[in-house]
Amino acid sequence: MAKVNKVVLAYSGGLDTSVIIPWLKENYDGCEVIAVCADLGQGDELSAVEQKALKSGASKVFIKDLKREFIEQYIFPTLKAGAVYEDKYLLGTSFARPLIAKALVEIAEQEGADAIAHGATGKGNDQVRFELTVKALAPQLKIIAPWREWEFDSRTAEIEYAKKHDIPIAASNKTYSQDRNIWHLSHEGSDLEDPWNAPKNEMFEISKAPEDAPDYSEIVSIDFERGIPIAVDGKRLGAVEIVELLNTIGARNGVGIVDICENRLVGMKSRGVYENPAGSILFYAHRELEYLTLDRATFHFKQHVAVKYGELVYDGMWFCQLREALAAFVDSTQRTVTGTVRLKLYKGNIISAGAKSPYSLYSQEFVTFEHDDVYNQADAEGFINLFGLPLKVRALMMKGRSK
Repeated sequence: MAKVNKVVLAYSGGLDTSVIIPWLKENYDGCEVIAVCADLGQGDELSAVEQKALKSGASKVFIKDLKREFIEQYIFPTLKAGAVYEDKYLLGTSFARPLIAKALVEIAEQEGADAIAHGATGKGNDQVRFELTVKALAPQLKIIAPWREWEFDSRTAEIEYAKKHDIPIAASNKTYSQDRNIWHLSHEGSDLEDPWNAPKNEMFEISKAPEDAPDYSEIVSIDFERGIPIAVDGKRLGAVEIVELLNTIGARNGVGIVDICENRLVGMKSRGVYENPAGSILFYAHRELEYLTLDRATFHFKQHVAVKYGELVYDGMWFCQLREALAAFVDSTQRTVTGTVRLKLYKGNIISAGAKSPYSLYSQEFVTFEHDDVYNQADAEGFINLFGLPLKVRALMMKGRSK
């Protein structure tokens, strides 16, 4: 192994990263390992993290509360872009990894470390997201990915190693591989590995199954300012509070459950089920407001941008020049995306229930079926003649060639 003196590890407190600490020290000449845990709203999973990391051999532990930065600097820009990967996945893990990696880089520079390590496997997307961020922000740092190096080939082997090194192992009855933060909870593995199997209702930990939701609808209104949500039901709240509240509202109505067999960056398809109540509500509401406030050409072009933006985020290219350029375009479109959207939530469904904006481009005076003094319907004939001229010329050419 190459000589490494000090490593900063992305630490979660789970089996993999707990095993990584002594493994790094054994395989990199007794290097110092600093554990960094990012609080992205995963809840009580962080309660015993610090002591467990120290018990596993870490010299220091940093627990960084990044929830507000996560929402304001990563989630909201993606929301404004309307970026959804393959029409379903709201990118909950994808934009979390660049933020975690950024925190690792900051601690590494602060502590004088010469390497960064992570616990992502060689089959997944997260290894790419972690490492591209490090390359973009601190190319001088060495990257260590134990899953691509070590001898363990199963969870059983890791547990045996943990016992040998007196590493505390939390009793776990988890059936699925999960990733959780304030934006989503993902489920993979077990019976979900067969796409024919429907998700079991007992799997859901945030949202109610739609059939278990109340037998009556719930109305919620969301205020936006320049594309950013600022209030729920008329009450102005901070970014974290908005997401937390909408998670609660959406979850009790069975909203935000997504089942997708997505195309991983590394070349294989992966089936995942996501619980995303707040995200589903916000993306729906934001699009409703854009229907009112963006002109046809801008709206349609922005749809193309959203697809590319989503791919860049999914691929771990958060800090690339193209995403930054697309974000600048998106910001320019959001200057008039201000107003209020009202939604009806009912047993897993999100239903439009009204929208208004001081920048609305909708004009009842022009579209009414009643009498109006602003639109001359006879003008449409000339428009259609010119708009259809290429079709007419081509048809005449084809008729001429057939003679």
